[in-house]
Amino acid sequence: MSEFQGCQLPEDLHYDLDYVWARPEEDGTFTIGVTDPAQTMSGRLQKARIKKVGTHLEAGRHVATLESGKWAGGVPVPFAGTVIARNDTLLENPHFINIDPYGDAWIARVQPDDPATALERLHTGPDAVAALQAWIKRYDVQCMRCSD
Repeated sequence: MSEFQGCQLPEDLHYDLDYVWARPEEDGTFTIGVTDPAQTMSGRLQKARIKKVGTHLEAGRHVATLESGKWAGGVPVPFAGTVIARNDTLLENPHFINIDPYGDAWIARVQPDDPATALERLHTGPDAVAALQAWIKRYDVQCMRCSD
């Protein structure tokens, strides 16, 4: 895992180069979450709304909406697909994203309509990490994760 200005940047994830990550699962689905620098910039999250299982979303539509005391925004899916699971823990404890953005604080699992093209808008590996480092530098982010 790479680290830059305190921000964790796993090389094995796929990124939209803004604030969403996606991890391909063995069953063909993708787990979706928000990056460490994004959770830091949002502040302590106070509310999460996540689409219900069975909801179909077009690429770019929000699978979740997150709110903190200073920010509210949507979490877009990078491809069209259907929500097959959501992390209900975040509905009660949204600040868990501030603690473990790449682990147990995933937001949703989505089955893409077209698995062959699901990764077309996403980036991974050293090029993605370099682009995320530039994003962190541009917004002058120094990551920190909250504790319970």
